[in-house]
Amino acid sequence: MLEEYGYVVNIDGVVVKDDEYLFIERGENEDHAAGLLSFPGGKVEQSPGGTETIEKTAARELNEEVDVEIGDVEYICSTTFETDDGTRCLNIVVLCEFVAGDAHPRASDEVAAVHWLSYDEIKARTDIPEFVEHFVDCTEKVRNSG
Repeated sequence: MLEEYGYVVNIDGVVVKDDEYLFIERGENEDHAAGLLSFPGGKVEQSPGGTETIEKTAARELNEEVDVEIGDVEYICSTTFETDDGTRCLNIVVLCEFVAGDAHPRASDEVAAVHWLSYDEIKARTDIPEFVEHFVDCTEKVRNSG
């Protein structure tokens, strides 16, 4: 039964600084959404029994991909999707407190460029997938509810 419903867990780390969202431009050789804008993130790589799994994954991926240090992590939303090769993924989107760093492509094979974009700039672009815009809208609701 597990094989039928087993999922790879992916974490998307949303960082907002001065009302601008940190996006990565995915490398042209990436398997999923190559050349498009998305949030930094990646697969959970933790042994069973690990703690703070989502938080540690978000911190690791933001450090590895764009050299940014984060603090608190807050759940935003989750979705499921299938990759082009049929792998089922659970995608968890989290809002990450910006602590330090000058964002730049650190994993140049994965990240072609970084962009800081306002909500209006995000809505005006054509290289941001609809599902990523949905994550931004969900994040805006959380940010504006406090």
